Amino acid sequence: MLPLTHLLQEEPIGSFAILLLIILAVPPLFERLRLPGVLGLLLAGVLLGPNLLNLLTADEPVMAFLADLGLLYLMFVAGLEIDLAQLRKVRNRSLSFGAFTFLCPLVAGIAIGRIFHFDWNGSVLLGSLLASHSLMTYPILRRLGVVTNEAVTVTIGATICTDIGALILLAVCLGVHDGGFSLARLTWLLLALALYTLVVLVGCDRVGQMFFRRSTSDEGSQFLFLLLAVFLAAMGAELIGVEKIVGAFLSGLAVNDVVGDSPVKEKVVFVGSVLFIPIFFVNIGLLIDLPAFLNSLQSLGLALTIVGGLMASKFLAALLAKLCFRYSWQEMLTMGSISIPQVATTLAATLVGNRAGILSDDVLNSVVVMMLVTATLGPLLVSRVAVGLPLPPSRAVTPNTLFVGELPRRDRPFTVIVPVYNPQTEQHLIELAALLAQQRQGQVVPLAIALARPHMTVDQLARSVRQSEALLAKAEALGQGLGMAVKPVLRVDDQVAMGIRRTSLEQQASLVVMGAGNTAGLRARLFGNIIDSVFWAAPCPVAVTRLSQSPRQIQRILVPVENFSERGYRVVAFARLLAEATQAGVGLLHICQSTLGPGGLTWADEQMTQLIQTVPFQTPVEQMIRPPGAIVEGILRAAKGFDLVILHSQRQQAAAEGFGFSSITSQVVQQWPGDSIVLGESHLGET
Repeated sequence: MLPLTHLLQEEPIGSFAILLLIILAVPPLFERLRLPGVLGLLLAGVLLGPNLLNLLTADEPVMAFLADLGLLYLMFVAGLEIDLAQLRKVRNRSLSFGAFTFLCPLVAGIAIGRIFHFDWNGSVLLGSLLASHSLMTYPILRRLGVVTNEAVTVTIGATICTDIGALILLAVCLGVHDGGFSLARLTWLLLALALYTLVVLVGCDRVGQMFFRRSTSDEGSQFLFLLLAVFLAAMGAELIGVEKIVGAFLSGLAVNDVVGDSPVKEKVVFVGSVLFIPIFFVNIGLLIDLPAFLNSLQSLGLALTIVGGLMASKFLAALLAKLCFRYSWQEMLTMGSISIPQVATTLAATLVGNRAGILSDDVLNSVVVMMLVTATLGPLLVSRVAVGLPLPPSRAVTPNTLFVGELPRRDRPFTVIVPVYNPQTEQHLIELAALLAQQRQGQVVPLAIALARPHMTVDQLARSVRQSEALLAKAEALGQGLGMAVKPVLRVDDQVAMGIRRTSLEQQASLVVMGAGNTAGLRARLFGNIIDSVFWAAPCPVAVTRLSQSPRQIQRILVPVENFSERGYRVVAFARLLAEATQAGVGLLHICQSTLGPGGLTWADEQMTQLIQTVPFQTPVEQMIRPPGAIVEGILRAAKGFDLVILHSQRQQAAAEGFGFSSITSQVVQQWPGDSIVLGESHLGET
């Protein structure tokens, strides 16, 4: 063991290899045990730290650098993933509830600190730790289809208020601790912080808009620009005497609107979620003093008081919101449950306060206990109390708004764009597009893109154009054979995705039907693929198909319904359109969550019945409600009796609290050997 320890201390590569092994193996193992992956990373840090195996230490230069990088990345992603559009919808109420759910825990934390004989600075910092909250329950809310409920939207919007408030108090406490308390010092710090915040939010936003306009096709440059914004903002924060995580969070907010849901955002979040952020949590485990942690568990006074004070104050804030905005008791309980989990901002700020000497190791250990309790209890409560929350009438789904291509301009024909680039799949794509278009009395537009790469010769470009013309000629012949006139379009462009986008806008497309490409593997995740880019860029829904037979031969269609939100309804509406065109039967499958409790099956059955009533099928429909279980395996088992599986694309939810970068959709597509269609929507229209 000694030679290995010596090797790890002398060779950073050894430490890095162990970190990669932990990140690769530990989170999936804990998730199989239905435990948070974060818990596994923390325990791995404790196991490999100086108190046990002593293979890694937080003092190693490489470990310290990677942990700091993960800390910055964590706060940047937290700012980047706040939904500013939702905040703007209920701005005033979000600000009000943000004030409630910030001030109540703040007062509770200060009181706890004074009871346990902390000084005023430490007590205020402890209160700020309780004031923030993490949105790790968002995937559950989305799966239940209640994200558009006003109380849920208000709570999500309040996150920005609590996070900013907590980080501002952290900056003030650190400034007071470093420079001594004086009114002049405090005034200068607040003024410098206000000016710095304005410069970062306005400056990064405007510079980012200019840069992204000029580099629309260069994701590599955009990726580097975002990283540069993080580090410059972090350096600027330290120059004015503010902790660098404040700058990282503000830079995430500043570029939030600029980045949107673009592919480069997914790459940024992917790199952080897969590598740097997990290293930060491992480092937290290395910092935990195991004997002191065990002693704190033996005398649970501080930890239990912090957890109890947090929960009481968060539900008190939700009660105040209920009284002010006349929410129901169910909505009040949901708001309180959403705001309980304390992970990203809380743990990052605690570490900073501990390093500065304001918070003791006992507080750090107690906060780790609070994180584990709230990260487990919050999702459990949300999955129980948020079931069946009412949706606002303005967002209710009606038959007139469900169907693909149904827009206010009724004189516009239903237009299906079919990018043709593979002669082997062209026939099935044209057939599918023709079936859908004929069902809606629409038209099919085959699209061939002749790529004009930089430095191409005239002969090379002419060859590309001739190949595209041959594909269009075949598509036109296929359309005539199906008894449908087609409108072929040839475009010369330097990018496939942008060529599809521009043609879709020019033709006022209702739907894009394209063949599946290679969407798996690390390279595709890091550098993207055409399908990802089309999903982001297209101004209309996109159906990515993998068909081994003529779509006219489809007799049974399986539609896994992840949630009963408007987005889930639209996938079912697409299935209805295809089923009516092929006279196929449809099976709607929903696998319940294990956290919904005994009433989950009944609730899901009611929701499924309502869905079928909202989307009335003219062909047979099989309603399949399955008890909790492995979702991917359940879909694959059910799919064996069907000819086609229709899935919805899922944007990656790689938030700071979760490290999974695979989705149910991608796993099913990779493991299902039969035919499939993945329906994706433009980021402009996603809910």
